[in-house]
Amino acid sequence: MMKTQITDAQKWLILVLIIISGYLVYLLSPILTPFLISLFLAYLGDPAVDRLQTIKLSRTLSVVFVFFLMLIIAVCFFFIVFPLLEEQIKRLFTRIPDMIDWLQSGLMPWLSQRLGLDLNSIDLNQLKRALLGQWQTFGSVGARFFAEVSASGQLVLLWFSYLLLIPVVTFYLLRDWDLLIARINKSIPRKYEPVVTGLSKDCDAVLAEFFRGQLLVMFAQGVFYSIGLWIVGLEFSLLIGLSAGLVSFVPYLGVIVGIIIAGIAAVMQFHDVIHVVYVLLVFGVGQMLEGMVLSPLLIGDRIGLHPVAVIFAVMAGAQLFGFFGMLIALPVAAIVTVLLRHFHEQYLNSNFYTP
Repeated sequence: MMKTQITDAQKWLILVLIIISGYLVYLLSPILTPFLISLFLAYLGDPAVDRLQTIKLSRTLSVVFVFFLMLIIAVCFFFIVFPLLEEQIKRLFTRIPDMIDWLQSGLMPWLSQRLGLDLNSIDLNQLKRALLGQWQTFGSVGARFFAEVSASGQLVLLWFSYLLLIPVVTFYLLRDWDLLIARINKSIPRKYEPVVTGLSKDCDAVLAEFFRGQLLVMFAQGVFYSIGLWIVGLEFSLLIGLSAGLVSFVPYLGVIVGIIIAGIAAVMQFHDVIHVVYVLLVFGVGQMLEGMVLSPLLIGDRIGLHPVAVIFAVMAGAQLFGFFGMLIALPVAAIVTVLLRHFHEQYLNSNFYTP
């Protein structure tokens, strides 16, 4: 393969363009959020649209079908799942004082007797009084959220524009996705096109592994854990199940967090061991389902981001750019990972490494 050389002037031009682009993204980050969300949704939906096209449906009809499916999922979340979560959070706040009473009158004496520890000096009454004073002000999450939003005309306009922009932009991006990719490919200088195309495919593979694969696995695990804990009879099954599914992008973290929280909740609610066994059974079956069915089916053998890199990227993005930074953290991390692999391969093949 013929090697191409980049002149010093071209290197400086690329560097200046990268700096200017990054500064513009920083300045425009408040208004870029709905477009980034739309881009993310279009990226997730494009494979489904392409799959529908293979069964002789037109691009527009395929986009309409996928678009309305996304819309139905969003509506179901905001009008069904969100109120259920809100109700469980409110009940959790009301039950915390009872849980503290059980810890002080039940668990701590048992631990003192079995382990020989002096836990009488630990006073949880102050924590209980603080929670009793705070939970009443918690109120309705949704009501307070909409009240705060409606108190500011600028926020009302912002959220209204989000509600209008995201569906519209998502629809047009889905419809013209292949055309946009083709135009971007044609705009790449021909001598760099093979390298850029290869790097783009690697970036897409990493992003697809996480977004199209891991997110589906997380969602499926959250649903399974929630249903399983609900069958067990756990009071906060939806809240615990979705929380365990949410953090399951780190291997075994979702299972560990879920077992600890659900186990404590089961002991506090039922005061027996058999329900803890049921909780272990739910998470054990869920882990087997993830390892034997979900991951091989939805992720396969693709190599994606390391879990530590995912955590660091999300935290760094939130620290630097807030909510917008969290949205762009994983795509940027995927691109950086692919570029580092590419430069590492070049380094291993360079005269500097092997003189």
